[in-house]
Amino acid sequence: MMQQGGFHLWGMHFIWWFIWASLIFWIFATPYRIPGQRSKKDNPLEILKKRLANGQISKEEYLETKELIENKS
Repeated sequence: MMQQGGFHLWGMHFIWWFIWASLIFWIFATPYRIPGQRSKKDNPLEILKKRLANGQISKEEYLETKELIENKS
């Protein structure tokens, strides 16, 4: 087997390079939202704003529900 400066060019040295390269790739390639990961939950007003923006509720429904949420707090 070839040696240079006391290090093996192949064998375990090559395997460690492969492990480190795989680890670095995994760190940067994984998505930020991993299933099961804890994430900040939206408060009711944020959810209501998203529903209005998506067109799921009308402006009147938004205003009524917003008033209810603000009075409940």
